[in-house]
Amino acid sequence: MKTSTRVAYVSLVSCVAALAAVGIGAIVLVILGADVVQTYKVILTEPLKDLFGITEVLVRAVPLILVALGIAISFRAGILNIGAEGQIQMGIVSATAVALALPNVPKAILVPLVLLSGAAGGALWASIAGYLRAKLGVNEILSTVMLNYIAVQIYGYLLRGPMIDPAELQTGSGTPQSMRLPRSAWIDRIIPGTRLHWGIVLAVVLAILVYIFLWRTTSGFKLRAAGASAKAARYAGINVESSLLFAMVLAGAFAGLAGAVEVTAVHRRAIEGISSGYGFSGIVVALFGGLHPGGIIPAAAFFGVLLVGTDMTQRILSIPANMVSVLQGAVILSIISAKMLINDPYAMEKFERRFLHFKGQPVGQRAEDEESRKNEAKR
Repeated sequence: MKTSTRVAYVSLVSCVAALAAVGIGAIVLVILGADVVQTYKVILTEPLKDLFGITEVLVRAVPLILVALGIAISFRAGILNIGAEGQIQMGIVSATAVALALPNVPKAILVPLVLLSGAAGGALWASIAGYLRAKLGVNEILSTVMLNYIAVQIYGYLLRGPMIDPAELQTGSGTPQSMRLPRSAWIDRIIPGTRLHWGIVLAVVLAILVYIFLWRTTSGFKLRAAGASAKAARYAGINVESSLLFAMVLAGAFAGLAGAVEVTAVHRRAIEGISSGYGFSGIVVALFGGLHPGGIIPAAAFFGVLLVGTDMTQRILSIPANMVSVLQGAVILSIISAKMLINDPYAMEKFERRFLHFKGQPVGQRAEDEESRKNEAKR
């Protein structure tokens, strides 16, 4: 297929998919009795009207970028990580435990140590599903989803038991949260008066490193080869099982790091609901960004707008905040449908014929033109 024709086909499919996602959201809004145009206007414009809104969008984008980078690595390697939510919580537990255990360590040492601890916690939790898939052939979708439930229970138990703030026990309130982290474990804010922190810089740097790793290193090539065709990768001498386990560990490390950044830079203590569904939203961001770091960053920013904008619609228009879940589901359906059509050679061929017919050029004539160009190039 000619490059211009393929670009036209991909663009058309993408536009239709986007309109379908918007349409599904509009149908739900009509059912709720809301003003569709006004709701979308609030969601897409209100977060960008002032500095506070913009910084909140970036704050939401940080964990989304980190989780999505890990998802991209695992998906590219052919193993589907649906357990980022649990890995985030294990990262929060690990980071909080280290921060509270070493309050007198200098900031320059403690902050990296806490972040590494969070990444290690997420990696360790993800390695369970990775090992089950690589060594025993257990479906990773099932195992990661089940591990999410286990992580939730462990996290809740720790916040209500061993890690609960002693002040909560003294006052009798029993709020499930840890002690406030020492200041030496905090990631500093960039702009005073806002929650925007230096984690945004870390996320962007890691996105660049992930691109270099996947597309400019031998290890990254092996991961992508294992994901593209396990049989061909084995024939080429690549240990596919080790690649799967390695990819899952990396995905868990990024999710755990996202949890560590969130607890040290935003909340500064472990609390219930701190993950805010970032583990699942990160999957959508990764798919929306084409499983590529260059697409993940703007996709995370866009979903940051959706998250903040949906919160604003709840306050301004009394629209349920769960609308963002509807939009995410619509986006997932549109992405999957678009990818199926883009990768379908029959649909592409059919579009090519109609496209050429619209331009008034017979398909056979185009084939002759291409053949003549090839002959001219050879001469």
